Amino acid sequence: MEFDLGAMLGQGTGVKENEIKPVPVDMLIPYHNHKFQLYSGERLDDMVESIRTNGVLTPLVVQPAENGKYEILIGHNRWNASVIAGKKTVPAIIKSDLSEEEAEMYVVESNLMQRGFENLLISEQAAVIAMRHDKMFSEKKRKDIINELSVLSGEKVQDKTEKKAWDTAKQVGEEYSMSRNSVARLIRINKLADKFKYAVDTGDLSVRAGVEISYLDYDTQGRLSEFLGEVKMDIKKASALRQLADEKGNISQNVLEEFMRGKPEVTLKPKNYRIKGERISRFFKEDTSNTEIEDTIEKALEYYFANAEME
Repeated sequence: MEFDLGAMLGQGTGVKENEIKPVPVDMLIPYHNHKFQLYSGERLDDMVESIRTNGVLTPLVVQPAENGKYEILIGHNRWNASVIAGKKTVPAIIKSDLSEEEAEMYVVESNLMQRGFENLLISEQAAVIAMRHDKMFSEKKRKDIINELSVLSGEKVQDKTEKKAWDTAKQVGEEYSMSRNSVARLIRINKLADKFKYAVDTGDLSVRAGVEISYLDYDTQGRLSEFLGEVKMDIKKASALRQLADEKGNISQNVLEEFMRGKPEVTLKPKNYRIKGERISRFFKEDTSNTEIEDTIEKALEYYFANAEME
């Protein structure tokens, strides 16, 4: 279906293009798939004080929701600060007849404009990367919305993906100056349950451990999350959990509890790996025994996974 910018802007729906209307704050609800953390601390306090003094200068963008309410697409922080500041209404532009893709685009692109990719939490970066990689948006849709956001913000927004496809991990990585492996890890992080995403954001769970856990189904992840804070979830344990799961990513409750509590010890089936001799021979003398080589590789891998972060 061809992208209809006129419909997106409200033409033919009884709503004037980009008409700003006051909307009661209690009639607004957050976007149903909002993946970005709201401001807190000093940044939130500054916004609240500014709104108390000057009001909301940049309108929110919303779309009609059930029960006469409006779902916020752009302006979650302004809405939150307005509620704290005691405002009864906020200025908003109402968008009608948006597709799920178009609505999601407003949410994602506005957050990228305001904060920049490098300032997003890991789980937020994962959401952006996963959507890019899945080719959720056509370049034409994205370019039209970026142009409109430029008008609304009064700033020229550079579209770094112009004349560039983003249907592979490599191409997505080029857009955000990331390696293909980092893109692949972020796509996996986006498949984590919310509690594990939060643990990755706070540093309580490493990215690589999160990647391993992402291969478990949501039901297993939900039951596993009950052990957060009780049992340290390192890369070794996360990898073992992935091995315990069946082909659908499920681990039975009994097996999960036995493994997490270590009563009794669960026996894992070891995997066999082959490494070509020419890839490692340059690191060892000719008379080095196989046992010494294996021990060295094991220590090197333990050090690598204990210290490696996102590239």
